[in-house]
Amino acid sequence: MISLSVLDLAPVIEGGDPGTALRNSLELARHAERLGYRRYWMAEHHNMPGIASAATSTALAFIGAGVSSIRIGAGGVMLPNHAPLVIAEQFGTLAALYPGRVDLGLGRAPGTDGATALALRRTLVGDESRFPRDVVELLRYFEPAVPGQPVRAAPGAGADVAVWLLGSSTFGAQLAAILGLPYAFASHFAPAEMMAAAALYRAQFQPSERLSKPYLMFGLNVVVADTDREAIWLASSQRQAFAALRAGRPGLLPPPADLGDAGPAPPGSPLAEAIAGSPATVAARLADFIARTNADEIIITASIFDHQARLRSFTLAAQAFEAAVGGPSPSVP
Repeated sequence: MISLSVLDLAPVIEGGDPGTALRNSLELARHAERLGYRRYWMAEHHNMPGIASAATSTALAFIGAGVSSIRIGAGGVMLPNHAPLVIAEQFGTLAALYPGRVDLGLGRAPGTDGATALALRRTLVGDESRFPRDVVELLRYFEPAVPGQPVRAAPGAGADVAVWLLGSSTFGAQLAAILGLPYAFASHFAPAEMMAAAALYRAQFQPSERLSKPYLMFGLNVVVADTDREAIWLASSQRQAFAALRAGRPGLLPPPADLGDAGPAPPGSPLAEAIAGSPATVAARLADFIARTNADEIIITASIFDHQARLRSFTLAAQAFEAAVGGPSPSVP
C-alpha cells in the first residue's frame, strides 16, 4: 500500500505575485484532489521571494476552504521559529475547520538564513537544541485538556491533527522513531543520508498511541511532460532557482532555459534523486526509487514556470505512479 501526495512551494514566478501564486496553489490542490492524490502540503520558508507560503497556516486555511476531501498540511512548520502553543492553536483551528484532514509536519531547520531566523525568533540561543522538547510540548497540547491544566491550546486540545517529523538526516529519523511518529525524509533536496535515515527509523521505531508501526514518506522533485526533452526544459526553472538559492541569491522562479546538461544530477548532488521525463521515463525511475526505499508514500514537488504545464505535470505524474506501482494506489487510513 503506497500513496502519492503533493508538496507545493507556492512558486512566485518572474512577472508574477504572491496572490496569483496562492490562487494557483488552490487550483493545484483541487486538481490533485480530483486525481486522487492522498495529501497536499505546503512548506514554511522565509525571506524567499519565490515562495508564497511563509505564513503556512494562513495559506492552508485558504486552501482548505477550496477542497473537500484531500488532506491538507504543513511539510513543514519549522518549529524553532515558533512557540509550540502558537502552532497548536493554529493547527487546532485548522482541525476545527477541516476535521479529520489536517497534517502537521515539523522540522528543526529555520527555513531561512541566519539574519531572518533572528528576526523571526528574536534570539537564536538554544532554539534548535530545544527541538525534541518543543515537539513533546506540542504533542501534549493536542491531548485532551484535564481539569486544572494551567495552559491549554484552545482550539487545539483534543484536536485530530496528524503530527509528522521531517528531516534530512538521521537526527529526525531517530526522534521520529523514539516518539512513534510518521517520518518524511527530504530526499527532494538532501538525499545523502536517505537510506541511513530510513534504516535507522525502521530499526528503532517504538509504537505509540499515534502510530503502531513505521510509516515513511520520501520527497521527490518530479517533472513530467509528453517527452523527456520537454520535461527537462520545464525542470530547468527549478534547477536555476535552486542554484540561485545555494549561491545565497534567492529570487523569483525564472522561465525555462537551456542549461546545457540534459542528464540527471550526479550522485551526491542535492538533486540526485530529481526526476524529469516522459511518463514512461518517470514510471521507470519511480519504480526504481520505490524498490530501493520501500517507501510507504511519495510526496512530489514541481516548481514549473507555466501554471498549465505544472497542472499537466501532476496529471502525468499520477499516471506514471500508477504504472510504477502496478495500478491505482489505495488510500491509507
